[in-house]
Amino acid sequence: MLSFPRWKVWGISLLCLIGVLMAVPSFLPAHIFNQLPAFARGTHINLGLDLAGGSQLLLEAETQDVSKQRAENMEDVLRGELRRASPAIPVSQLSASNGEVRFMVDNPAQLDAAVTVARRQIGQVSSFGGADWQVAVADGRQVTMRPTEAGVNESIRQAMEVARDVIDRRINALGTLEPTIITQGANRILVQVPGMQDPEALKRLIGRTARLEFKLVEIAALPCNTPRRPGIQYLPAEDLPAVTCQGVQSRAMVSGEQITDARQDYNENNEGSVRVSFNVQGSQRFAQVTQANVRRRFAIILDNRIISAPSINEPILGGTASISGSFTVESANQLAISLRSGRLPVALHVVDERSIGPNTRPTGAQAAN
Repeated sequence: MLSFPRWKVWGISLLCLIGVLMAVPSFLPAHIFNQLPAFARGTHINLGLDLAGGSQLLLEAETQDVSKQRAENMEDVLRGELRRASPAIPVSQLSASNGEVRFMVDNPAQLDAAVTVARRQIGQVSSFGGADWQVAVADGRQVTMRPTEAGVNESIRQAMEVARDVIDRRINALGTLEPTIITQGANRILVQVPGMQDPEALKRLIGRTARLEFKLVEIAALPCNTPRRPGIQYLPAEDLPAVTCQGVQSRAMVSGEQITDARQDYNENNEGSVRVSFNVQGSQRFAQVTQANVRRRFAIILDNRIISAPSINEPILGGTASISGSFTVESANQLAISLRSGRLPVALHVVDERSIGPNTRPTGAQAAN
């Protein structure tokens, strides 16, 4: 019969007990695990999708948005560069459409200077990929910038990388879920989140583009099919009927790129809201615009939909703004996470979703058209 010293028995028993205690947090539900002390949460082992179950989404990007956004960015760059040229180069009909940028040079004698400014904005896709834009001239005054195929493909590739990183930040903001996020092909992303059994909640979190803009209101509510005016954008609003739009300035006074933080908060009616903080540039711009437009209204726009349009009662100088709308505390928190983690450069829609149980094959797949 084997005999062990008492100290060995106690030592082995203690090691076994420590191992069991360290393993316990890995099997606790998320709402209990999040209440544990930091040292206990540090022992957590994240189980894979096959062991813990979870949600899986296959997302497809609307890549036409990339060309549209790229052209709008080029329009803004050209507008500034032509104005700053020495001497300034007056142009008209500067606009972006169908992924291209066009403008007319007011003085034909400045055509060469305008073309030089446009060509300075051209970049190289890679050592062998060539230029990302082409510049063409017509009728002695019209300049057109067209994206090359290599430039479009490179923009899509970069947008998909950014989208993958944004999704990763949004999911990790919920806790230690350790998602698997993989790009598939040119325009798809596979997302697997162990332990999250609600695909709908996952879609709400990562599917929102979260493009936030603040724009001055120019025109009262009117039918959405009203003929367009230059410099005015007609957008639907949460408090307006479906066929009615609000007219706002096309150019944003402040945009989501100038947000440094976003947190779920409560408004004066104790309803869910989101408080955003701007960087130095955004704070200065917001202060300047609100100082010059007291008693006017400005629209808070999320993904091209107006969620509220309050009046400017006094200059807003603190570098923060509160966003109120039809929010619950949960939806306000999801919006705050989306804004804090950065906006998606492309819209994503679900082409397949699955809820996966532990040690089972995926179930509940469905396609979204």
